[in-house]
Amino acid sequence: MTAAGIDFGTTNSVAAQWNGEYVEILEIGGQGLDASWGRRGFELLYPSVVGTSSLRPGTLFGWEAKLRSEQAVEACKRMLREEPFVMLGGERFAATTAAAGVFHAIAGAAEEEAATEIREAVITVPANATGAARFRTREAARAAGITVRTLLNEPTAAAIAYAHEIEADGEFLVFDWGGGTMDATLLLHDDGFFDEKASRGVNRLGGLEIDARLRRMILDRAPRRGRWSDSENRAFALEIERAKILLSHQESVSVRTPDDAHVEIGQDEFSEAIQDLINRALDPVEECLEQARIDPQDITAVLMIGGSSQIPAVRAAVSEALDCELVDTALCDPMTAVAEGAAISAAAMDGELKSIIRVVNTHALGTVTKDRDGRRSFSALIDRNQRLPQQRVKSYQPTKDHLAQLTVEVWEGDPDREVDHPDNVKLTDLVLKYPERCKIEDGVFDLEYTYSKEGLLTARATLQKTGEVVLDGEVKVFGDGSVQPEVKKELDRLLALAPAARPVVVPTHPQQARTDGQRHGVAKPAPPRTGSRPAAGNADTAPLVIDGSNLAWNGLPSRAAGGKPSFAALEAAVRSLRFKHPERDIHVVVDATLRHDISAQERHRVEAAIDNGTVVQPPAGTEGRGDALVISIADEVGGVIVSNDNFAPFQRANPWLRDAGRVIGATQSQGIWVFNRRVPNAAVQRR
Repeated sequence: MTAAGIDFGTTNSVAAQWNGEYVEILEIGGQGLDASWGRRGFELLYPSVVGTSSLRPGTLFGWEAKLRSEQAVEACKRMLREEPFVMLGGERFAATTAAAGVFHAIAGAAEEEAATEIREAVITVPANATGAARFRTREAARAAGITVRTLLNEPTAAAIAYAHEIEADGEFLVFDWGGGTMDATLLLHDDGFFDEKASRGVNRLGGLEIDARLRRMILDRAPRRGRWSDSENRAFALEIERAKILLSHQESVSVRTPDDAHVEIGQDEFSEAIQDLINRALDPVEECLEQARIDPQDITAVLMIGGSSQIPAVRAAVSEALDCELVDTALCDPMTAVAEGAAISAAAMDGELKSIIRVVNTHALGTVTKDRDGRRSFSALIDRNQRLPQQRVKSYQPTKDHLAQLTVEVWEGDPDREVDHPDNVKLTDLVLKYPERCKIEDGVFDLEYTYSKEGLLTARATLQKTGEVVLDGEVKVFGDGSVQPEVKKELDRLLALAPAARPVVVPTHPQQARTDGQRHGVAKPAPPRTGSRPAAGNADTAPLVIDGSNLAWNGLPSRAAGGKPSFAALEAAVRSLRFKHPERDIHVVVDATLRHDISAQERHRVEAAIDNGTVVQPPAGTEGRGDALVISIADEVGGVIVSNDNFAPFQRANPWLRDAGRVIGATQSQGIWVFNRRVPNAAVQRR
């Protein structure tokens, strides 16, 4: 069986095989490329996209899905960190299933177009991928019929490809900036031996964020003149991505919006607009060097991989920061080096090449303990940056006598931070059952973690007094503790999707054409508004307008009590609404002050959401701030407001606020969002 490697990317994936003499990059899916997307090397890329179209049968993948879908799921690799659900063809699927669909399509295309089979493969993951993301990547590949030989960190794979090409030893710094994440990794290569010495990274910083910044630049110059359809929004997103790629080779580019406006963007101004993102991408480089205690002049080679790393301003910034020449793209192809290294690694595992690969864990693994006052803290068993595989044991005791069982929380992250810090993630809860109720001193147990070089974790607990094993197994459930979906069964359902029905467009914007009351091409004037205005169409399908700041504060202490709003809570509410109402348009509005009220750790997420247009805020100086914008949008589109506010200052001018069905209340209970219709209390009339 031929050794294979798959670079499963956020934006694009690449498959490669070792043919006995050298690595071959498989040309698969390239027939779906349009002339406007025809760039050198793009025929080697397989977009990590799943989609459907009313014009084409079945489920679409690769370039077909990227360029011709009416409904598409992109960046499913990034979603594997949290496992949200996605909608395709009117059905709900786990993100792991969408990823499995991409793997299945790659294997099928390899067989049909490259006349080869991919039954086993070394698959790459970001250096700083969480255990949950690693687990789900393996499950997705397995569901697609691909046995995962090992999960290899992307920077290590690129270093393997480079060292194989030039046969050089030394310290390699890999700057890996792709579509979804940014990682900096320092590796030592010595006579075929690869050792990851340090790795730091930033999740949710990649090409998607750069696209969002370019989108904001364009819309600042050519604001929307009306509501865009899903297909128009999708076409605009592709236009932005293509413009970003062109700006790496051209001094300027013209971008067309769905309103047929043309905006000229220059390379220099684009570089300036993303400078803060570049600065954030440089932070892990400095942290990595400090962690490994190495000076820049001691670095043998700097490898730049991933599409975002090829932006001229990015290459210039890295070269200046490290005061060195970067490895030429001819010696380390930024788009294919990772897949090449994975294939070389597979060949080495088969004994065809001499190479030893050692990797380190990028996050600490441990559990959470409580002191007598109930304060929780992160207790690490396996510290970060340990060579894998690792096995560590630590002793713990229950907090009470006569327990029948207790819960062992498995955590991944940084033990130097508070447990609830965003860098810390609970992977799962494991239940330790005592054979009989016992006193505290008899319930002391040794907790053992074993972490494989594939990034897979097993946990084992043994009672110190009797030596009896009371917990033993692989960590198979990640995230919120819910049972993993039957990915294979879901994959079969995904692959069997019928063509997407062309949606019936119901105008929700007053500027859109109406057909009622028209004769001989002359529109009948609309009567003036009096009193309340009913929701557009059926109240169960009307657009939803979310009072985002209100929901972000839901159930939290007030500002006076030292509380802060939670953007994560708002995102969870939006996800819940999208799941419950997939057919509705959703507008999310926040106050301009929200980004300053939330924690510093969440601030960049709010800014990114505003940049990509998924969240809007009122312009500075707007009377009534966010509340007024919520009401204005709902009034314009005949929408339903989601908020617990009664909008007292606005009821007089907008009496429809107290109409049944025009406002929905939101309540969060232990992470579950519930939405019920409500009528705001009448405003107190002052005399």
